[in-house]
Amino acid sequence: MFSLSSSGDFKHCFDFFKRMGDQGKTYSILQKCGQEGVRLLSESTPLRTGRTASSWDYEIEETGGGYTITWTNSNINRNVNIAVILQYGHGTGTGGYVQGIDYINPAMQQAFQDMVNRIWEEVTRV
Repeated sequence: MFSLSSSGDFKHCFDFFKRMGDQGKTYSILQKCGQEGVRLLSESTPLRTGRTASSWDYEIEETGGGYTITWTNSNINRNVNIAVILQYGHGTGTGGYVQGIDYINPAMQQAFQDMVNRIWEEVTRV
């Protein structure tokens, strides 16, 4: 059996996030994280023409209780996202199969770690 109890509230935490939001720092940090993710994805994308590597972008959306960052790749050929088939593999027109290369997960792992570090730096600075 597991039990957890707590006393107090999150007033200081909420005040901190309110100050960050009022100063625009939250969005600024997320923009930097989005740009860093694009850089990491671009650098790790397998190269043939370079089109997929240069097609990474990100979007920041404000949600009910925070923000969501979504990384996207706009390199589409015959209704197929090339970044996805590079990651997971694909069949060929002659019946063969091209094995995927796991390049997105390592890049995102680094991007998430960078994001944690940037946010923690900001939290401890205020």
